Amino acid sequence: MSNTDPKRYTITSALPYANGPLHIGHLAGAYIPGDTFVRFLRLNGKDVVYVCGSDEHGAAITIKAKQLGITPQAIIDRFHAQIRDSFEEFGIAFDIYHRTSEQIHHALSQEFFLNLYEKGEFIEKYSEQYYDEEFHQFLADRYITGTCPHCKNEGAYGDQCEKCGTSLNPTDLINPISTLSGKPPVLKETKHWYLPLDKYQPWLEEWLIRGKKNILKSNVYGQCLSWLKAGLQPRSMTRDLDWGVDVPLEEAAGKKLYVWLDAPIGYISATKQWAEDTGNDWKKYWKRQEDPSEDSCLIHFIGKDNIVFHCIIFPAILHAHGEYILPENVPANEFLNLEGDKLSTSRNHAVWLHEYLEEFPGKQDELRYVLTSILPETSDSEFTWKDFQARVNNELVAILGNFVNRVLVLSEKYFDGRVMEATRLDAEEEQVFAELAAYPEQIAHSIRNYRFREALAQLMNVARLGNKYLADAEPWKLIKTDAERVKTVLNAGLQIAANLAVMAQPFLPYTAEKIFNMLQLQDRGWDQAGKPDLLRPGHQLGT
Repeated sequence: MSNTDPKRYTITSALPYANGPLHIGHLAGAYIPGDTFVRFLRLNGKDVVYVCGSDEHGAAITIKAKQLGITPQAIIDRFHAQIRDSFEEFGIAFDIYHRTSEQIHHALSQEFFLNLYEKGEFIEKYSEQYYDEEFHQFLADRYITGTCPHCKNEGAYGDQCEKCGTSLNPTDLINPISTLSGKPPVLKETKHWYLPLDKYQPWLEEWLIRGKKNILKSNVYGQCLSWLKAGLQPRSMTRDLDWGVDVPLEEAAGKKLYVWLDAPIGYISATKQWAEDTGNDWKKYWKRQEDPSEDSCLIHFIGKDNIVFHCIIFPAILHAHGEYILPENVPANEFLNLEGDKLSTSRNHAVWLHEYLEEFPGKQDELRYVLTSILPETSDSEFTWKDFQARVNNELVAILGNFVNRVLVLSEKYFDGRVMEATRLDAEEEQVFAELAAYPEQIAHSIRNYRFREALAQLMNVARLGNKYLADAEPWKLIKTDAERVKTVLNAGLQIAANLAVMAQPFLPYTAEKIFNMLQLQDRGWDQAGKPDLLRPGHQLGT
C-alpha cells in the first residue's frame, strides 16, 4: 500500500464465472484475502465499498449450457444463486454481490465501448477467425482447444493455456479442434474492433515498471514484466457470439463485447447498483477527483490466472477512458492444489464450498483458518484433509480454543464468572501486557502488506502468550495459597481473551463473535486492540 492514508477504498474480488459452484481454490485466491483486508479496514473506521458479482457472459457459460442441454440464462440463474448463497453463509462481507446480466451493467459496458469508439481508440479490422461449419458459427476462444505452442499442453484453450499461463490467440494453437463438433474448424473472414495495447505499452511501462515496482507482489510484477518484454499486441474487444453484451453499433449486429472488456466493468456497475440501493455516490469510489488526494484507493483481489487482465488490459481501458482511477495494487495469489493434484472443475477434483457448508454446518471459521494459514501468497500451496484436521485440532482448538476455555472456566469456578480487580501487577503481567500491546501493529503491518498468513500466525501468538502466562502462573494451584494473586492472574488472562476477540475479527469473524458473547463484551474497533483494560472489574461474564 502507498504511504499516504487514502480517503476511501474501493475493494474488488474477482467475479466468479456463473458456470459452476465455488471451490476452496477460489476462496484462497481472491475471497478470503479480500474479506480479511476489508474487515480490517472497517475495524479501523475506513470508508470502504467491497464489491463482487457473477460473471455471466462469455463462452464458458454457453459451453456449459450446451453440455447440459439448457439455456445460458438457466445456467447463470442457477449458479448465481448458489454462489451468492455460499458466499453469504461462509461470511464474505460484500457490500453487494451483483451480476453482469443486469441492465445497469449492459448499459455501462456499452457506454465504455462507445467512449473509446468515439475517441477513435479502436482499430477496426477484418481478420480470419475459426468457424465451425457443422454448427454454422464463429468460435469464441474457449470453443477451441489444441496444443499450446509454448509448453505442448494438448488441452490449451484459444485464449490461454491453463498449464503454463501463456495468453494465446486461437490461431496460435497447434491442431485446433472445435469443442462443439469435435472437428477442425476452418478460417473465415469477420470484422472486429481491437484495443491497440501496443499503443499503450509506453504508458503501461511507465505506470507499471517504474510506478509499481516496489508496490506489487513479486509474482505479480514478474508476470507483468514478462508480458511487456514480449511486446503487447492489439486485442479484439468484440466477439462473434450469441450471448453477452451487444456491441452498441449498427454495423456490429449480432456481435458481443469481449467478456474481458465487460467483466471488470462489472466492478463499477456493481458499485453503481449499490449506490442506487443505499443512497451513496458511486463516482466517489471510481472517478478521478479534482484533488488527487481525494481519489479512492482501488485494490483488486484475484488469482494469478487473471493478472494480465487486471494489471494490463483493464488499466489500459480505464486509462483510455480517462475519467477513472487506476488500481493501487493487485495482490494476486498463486494456485491452491488439492491432495497432490491441481484443482479441476472438469474432473470434479475439488472441495466445493456449498458441500462443505452442508457437511460441516457452523464450521466456517475452521475452513477460513486453515485456508488463511496456507494461502498461496507467493507460490502454489496445497490443501489436504489430514492437514486440515491437524491444523484445526492442534492449533485452533488446542491453542486458541483451549486458552479462552481455560480462563473462562477458572473465572466461573473461583469468582462466579466476574472480572476481579487486579490487586497487584508483577513483572510477569507487565511483560505480558507489553508483548500484548505490540501485536496489533505487527498484525496490522502484515495485513497492510497482504501477508495474511503471517498476520494469522501473529494472532495465534497472542493465544500462545495467554497459554504460557496461565501455565506459568498456575492459578489452579495458587488459589490454595494466594487467592488475591489469582484475581490478578485471571484478570490478565481475561484481558488477553478480550484482545483475541478484537484481533480475530478480520480472520475468524464467527469465532470473534463467540468470544465477545462469552465475555459479554460489545464488539470493539482495532483502536482498542492491545489494551490491558477492555474488561472492567466487577463485569459479569457470559457462559
